[in-house]
Amino acid sequence: MVPLSVLDLAPVAEGSDAGTALRNSRALAAHAEGLGYKRFWMAEHHSMPGVASAATAVCLAYVAEGTSTIRIGAGGIMLPNWSPLQVAEQFGTLAALHPGRIDLGLGRAPGTDQAAARALRRNLATDANQFPNDVVELMEYFQPSEPRRVRAVPGEGLDVPIWILGSSLFGAQLAAMLGLPYAFASHFAPDAMMQAIQVYRSTFQPSAQLAEPYVMLGYNVFAADSDDEAELLATSMQQTFVALRTGNPGKLKPPVAGYLDTLGPGERAMVDNVLSCSAIGSPDKVRAQVEAFVARSGADELMITSQIFDHEARLKSYRLLAEAFAGVPA
Repeated sequence: MVPLSVLDLAPVAEGSDAGTALRNSRALAAHAEGLGYKRFWMAEHHSMPGVASAATAVCLAYVAEGTSTIRIGAGGIMLPNWSPLQVAEQFGTLAALHPGRIDLGLGRAPGTDQAAARALRRNLATDANQFPNDVVELMEYFQPSEPRRVRAVPGEGLDVPIWILGSSLFGAQLAAMLGLPYAFASHFAPDAMMQAIQVYRSTFQPSAQLAEPYVMLGYNVFAADSDDEAELLATSMQQTFVALRTGNPGKLKPPVAGYLDTLGPGERAMVDNVLSCSAIGSPDKVRAQVEAFVARSGADELMITSQIFDHEARLKSYRLLAEAFAGVPA
């Protein structure tokens, strides 16, 4: 079986707050470490009441202090919101404090809407087009000391693997050209997944960081003792997705029995699309769905996200998934 990792958005549940969400994230990371998950990543989003990981590097520092072996990273940092030097210093600081454990995934979207993007002082007309140059500049800041006027301290000479994130062919092409590992957001945008993987693998150019292509795919998992219970847990994520796509993002809602039956055709089609890269059910069912997805996609690693309202149920879902593959050869 391929390695399993965790993608966490520090979800803020209805009736709760950001502090609780971040403490839950740290507890989840320690839980995942004990279960043998490979990485714990957090994502940068802004102006979303249900996501507490906007200050991603700060959140990762908190999580890293509560763990000792699991790799900690960003999935990702939305590079157009930042200067490459700022990101190099932030993740250089993390790497200095936690050597050999820090990953840096980079995306070219703002991680928010246009109004919040402007509030982040982005130039919406040109920043996305600058993304490849910014990635190269950022990578240079991590190189050993050379005669350069601007230096990232901490950062310079530290081992911080760079990943390219994407949900289209652009990221696949850039990751292949630069010889970097590629993480595809199939957990919420699965349409171009197979084409992006093919483009990345067929055009990959080896680099100092990576000799062969490496693909990690986002994947939703909702595991419970029974299929019915797992399907109920998944309705919180379904509500969040519909609210986001209809311009009304909010906190993570409690599960609703029969939620899918309340949706109109358009909303149901949106949910069915995102659920195409999901495993929902008892441990045996989840294991079969995960194995089928890996066989179909050829993924080298899966990054599991589980938007579950109840924290204990979320911990249990990750435990049941890990136990389902316990003893399965890599």
